[in-house]
Amino acid sequence: MFNEKSKRNILLTTVFVLILSTLLLGCTNTSSDDSASKADHDNMLTIAWPRDVGEMNPHVYNPSQLFAQSMVYEPLVSYGDGGELKPHLAESWDISEDGKVYTFHLRQNVKFADGTSFNADIVKKNFDTILNHMDLHSWLGFLTKIDRTEVIDEHTFKMTLTEPYYPTIQELAVVRPVRFLGEAGFPEDGDTSNGVVEAVGTGPWILDEYKADEYAVFKRNENYWGELPEVEKIQVKIIPDAETRVLAFEKGELDLIYGEGTISLDAFKQLESTEKYETSISDPVATRLLVMNTKREQLADERVRQALHYGFNKEAMVDGITSGLEEAADHILPTNFPYTSKIDVMSVDYDVEKAKSLLDEAGWTLPKGKTVREKDGQPLEIELMYDSAELIQKAMAETLQSEWAAIGVNLKIVGVELADQVQRFKDNKFDINIYSNFGAPYDPHTFVNIVATEGYGFSEAISAYPNKDELLEQMARVPQTTDDEERQQLYSTVLSSLQDQGAIVPVSYLKKTAIYKKDITNFTFSANRDEHPFTGISIKQ
Repeated sequence: MFNEKSKRNILLTTVFVLILSTLLLGCTNTSSDDSASKADHDNMLTIAWPRDVGEMNPHVYNPSQLFAQSMVYEPLVSYGDGGELKPHLAESWDISEDGKVYTFHLRQNVKFADGTSFNADIVKKNFDTILNHMDLHSWLGFLTKIDRTEVIDEHTFKMTLTEPYYPTIQELAVVRPVRFLGEAGFPEDGDTSNGVVEAVGTGPWILDEYKADEYAVFKRNENYWGELPEVEKIQVKIIPDAETRVLAFEKGELDLIYGEGTISLDAFKQLESTEKYETSISDPVATRLLVMNTKREQLADERVRQALHYGFNKEAMVDGITSGLEEAADHILPTNFPYTSKIDVMSVDYDVEKAKSLLDEAGWTLPKGKTVREKDGQPLEIELMYDSAELIQKAMAETLQSEWAAIGVNLKIVGVELADQVQRFKDNKFDINIYSNFGAPYDPHTFVNIVATEGYGFSEAISAYPNKDELLEQMARVPQTTDDEERQQLYSTVLSSLQDQGAIVPVSYLKKTAIYKKDITNFTFSANRDEHPFTGISIKQ
């Protein structure tokens, strides 16, 4: 029999065990709720993103997120600094003299994440499913020109075009839709347009855990053929609100915030000023532009368009609104893109008196006692539309309204939703539109193609250019050139003429920002605007 002292000791021991078990159970539950907590995994990078990563299908578009697709799926060719096109899943390629036949020599010993081989058969299968849905993919120029694709042998793939199209290699570097899904990812009918069975790619990351609209965890592909990432996991937390992302970062729940618009410029500068974090700013990735519709009577005269360009202090506006994170643009396309560094354009510096003089010459004079210029009894009134959700566009519109008032122009500004802005631009229902180009790896050829194509807004906007027909002929020749010097000359002529006649006014160069903890090292932006930046990152242990 137990005495009272023994009973008491047994009771105390039992209570202690129960308390300890409860505490341990609580710890276990907390850990399981946070699928990839730092306590479980020190070598993990946690970022925030405003939208769910999507279905991880390499052959579809929104809502799938480009950076996530690029983590799992890879291209034949990659886009490097300065527009250098580098071997990726294709070790090399040959182009026929007539510019129509492309032969790709595929990298050997590349495996998909499930261990199956990457070869010419699977390359063709991916191309076939893409080409079966050209209603989705006709925007990508080279796809519309494919006559046939062929498997030559296990590691040789040939593609024949109906006509020469020089941007083919550059367009193969885009993140979607020409990236490669493994056999296990295809549905039985081979049609990926309605989804994939699983996200099987050759890339450095594998989707490991996922909860819609909450998080996605990517683990390192330990059998990756290329440079193995330093970090073992990337956790993506879905945080739609920008302010909430900043608070999560300050609380230590995030290691990195990067991208375009993922953090406000004010918040970026404030966090930078604390000197508690590291920051990076990318090279220019695109250009903000003012597109003036020359079909409008007020803007048909080149002197009026030039007056508007002279009539605002671009340097001061860009520096003030972006806190110096963007820079005033002198060219329609950033000069770190292919074929853009050798283009000479007319210099336009801030000059109010020059602006007033040009307006006088154009017949828009300022009646005594009035603040708005007139011509034949009509006031010089112009409407500018901008994306109402884009604070920088709004601030620039308000600045232009104030500055142009000083030269006698009544600028009415209207904020619209992005979808409406795009549609109004396409329908030619605008006076001035704030626009930004696609960036790398799409430009310069994509920009020139859009300008030349009716229904996108640009072709109509330059209607008053006296040399429009000649420009359209030159733009049509650009993609067909097989001679690099001729191509450079065509780009120089086209881009300088488009800018110098004043319907397309460069404002600022967009850049990406990144802010991250001091234990994060080797962060670099990809030259491709849409690629992920994670491969080289490491975390100090």
